[in-house]
Amino acid sequence: MTALAVALAALGACGYALGARLQHTAVHDTIGDHGLRLRHQLQLVRNIRWLAGLIALAGGAVLHACALGLAPLSVVQPIGVIALPLTVLHNLRQKGVRARDLNPTVALAVVAATGGVASFVIFAAGSATPTTVTPPEQLTATQLAGSGVLILGVLATLARSKARCMLFAAGCAVAYGYVSLMMRGLVQQLGTTGLLHLNLLPLLGIAVAMVVGGWLLQHGYASGPPDLVVACLTVIDPLVAVGLGIGLLGEAARVDTWTLVCEAVSAFVACAGVFALARCRPDTRVPTTVSPAGSSDPAGPSSTDRPDRSST
Repeated sequence: MTALAVALAALGACGYALGARLQHTAVHDTIGDHGLRLRHQLQLVRNIRWLAGLIALAGGAVLHACALGLAPLSVVQPIGVIALPLTVLHNLRQKGVRARDLNPTVALAVVAATGGVASFVIFAAGSATPTTVTPPEQLTATQLAGSGVLILGVLATLARSKARCMLFAAGCAVAYGYVSLMMRGLVQQLGTTGLLHLNLLPLLGIAVAMVVGGWLLQHGYASGPPDLVVACLTVIDPLVAVGLGIGLLGEAARVDTWTLVCEAVSAFVACAGVFALARCRPDTRVPTTVSPAGSSDPAGPSSTDRPDRSST
């Protein structure tokens, strides 16, 4: 069952990568040189490319939910990091950047983020304990996630440029990590109690978190390149979900000290990769083919911070 869960989660990650690219392009085609205002958000719901991205994200979410019903959070959730290299490669392809022209620092950052989470999954898969998500644990997770999203959202509104992009994406990641825990609880309840005796907290929590997370995600797309948004999501989201799985559900009850150290090191390497992507500009381009006139950034005055404005 664990192998099937891994396969479903990997397919779901592909859906996330496709959806991120489609929605990022739609957002920047819509806002032009302006920020993401309410009228732009209303225009997005009529944008075919944005809606296609939404469908891709929804398909990925369904596959991910099925995987969560088959394996512990700490095994399934980190697999979403596959979306990061897929998004980076697609972004480079759209810009006409060949593999040999890739900035070595960018490549190292992607490897660190991807390898860190992948190694975490390897360690967790052999030691994670399947657990049940009870109503008290769901309530505690709701309080923790709600506080985290609120704090990150406030900080994002006060920040600029890439920091703003990362904070918005981090807030979305916290919301989505919480959704994964609630989805696991919902799937478990459907398998034991049925619809008539279903606890409404998971449904309400998932609905609110998806709406709030989606709103934060669009602002993340408007503030920076898709690589950075996906990097934050694919690293912070699983770390939040795994943290809830370990701290609330006790999935690490049988984990020895050595494994815990290895998991902590893996998480640190993954986070370092995300911050490296932010510093070394993940929307890498070949300098000789870019016109200086295209270097404006709607999130700040620095030309080195401009997000991808590709309309293809």
